[in-house]
Amino acid sequence: MKDSIFKGKTLMITGGTGSFGNAVLNRFLKTDIGEIRVFSRDEKKQDDMRHEFQAKMPEVAEKIKFYIGDVRDIASVRNAMHGVDYIFHAAALKQVPSCEFFPIEAVKTNVLGTENVLTAAIEAGVKNIVCLSTDKAAYPVNAMGTSKAMMEKVIVAKSRTVSPEKTKICCTRYGNVMCSRGSVIPLWIDQIRAGNDITITDPSMTRFIMSLDEAVDLVLFAFEHGESGDILVQKAPACTIETQAKAVIELFDKEKKAGIKIIGIRHGEKMYETLLTNEECANAIDLGNFYRVPCDKRGLNYDKYFKDGDKERNPLTEFNSHNTELLDVEGVKEKLLSLAYIREELEKDVK
Repeated sequence: MKDSIFKGKTLMITGGTGSFGNAVLNRFLKTDIGEIRVFSRDEKKQDDMRHEFQAKMPEVAEKIKFYIGDVRDIASVRNAMHGVDYIFHAAALKQVPSCEFFPIEAVKTNVLGTENVLTAAIEAGVKNIVCLSTDKAAYPVNAMGTSKAMMEKVIVAKSRTVSPEKTKICCTRYGNVMCSRGSVIPLWIDQIRAGNDITITDPSMTRFIMSLDEAVDLVLFAFEHGESGDILVQKAPACTIETQAKAVIELFDKEKKAGIKIIGIRHGEKMYETLLTNEECANAIDLGNFYRVPCDKRGLNYDKYFKDGDKERNPLTEFNSHNTELLDVEGVKEKLLSLAYIREELEKDVK
């Protein structure tokens, strides 16, 4: 990504105080970007972020502008939209169990909130929007995944209503981001330090794994190379939960005291996740490190489908965390050691 694409531009991040927003700030603040607008509903997290970046990047911290608001309230979204060139839409309810208990709350934020952001952005003439989705939206079995699947439908449908020359709208879909807020690895590290066994749901469960930097890379790839209505997916490796747990134990439990306690699958969890469904694979385009699922731009005239069907189907089949590259313990350790968070936590143990 060339910095000049963002030179002097205003980028808005919804849900910008989260792990993804922090990663974008760390990546972009020292470039020639004009302004990064953090939009979220939690003033405490905004204040913490303000102080953090004033301390560690004082020479560029003034580029960050904070807006209190909620994607559920279109008036607050519109209030923050003036002068915005680009948007990374990351605001979401993401916790699987809490969405199971409060599914309508997931709908309000993930579905209606996305509609509000896109409506306000199109009205304001925003040039490029990338929305963040999840592997749980493919063959969803829980409320969080179902709401994200509907979010993707809103995004693709909205892309059909506006010229891509005016506003380009793309969607990225990725798996578990290691060490992001609410993820399991920080919990395991705390359990090891407390002298306890670490808890896992099911040892044979598989999950895609990627770093926050890779999540940002996927969004930037979609920003630069995606076409309006696209869903873009990164070819991520995966591992079993047991393999990931063993890798964390080997890195953080030097005395090898911690065991693994199996607690069973939680509300709404799958044994494996899917990044591309079998149906999406029929039209997916292989871009090397990424897959692109183009928007179906056919209209509602069903009559012609009796005469004009798809003659050829892509031979690609479902891309999931069972049939992708599965990392062993050493592979997961290597992946973990590439993360600044893990290196910083290991340094704490040395001190």
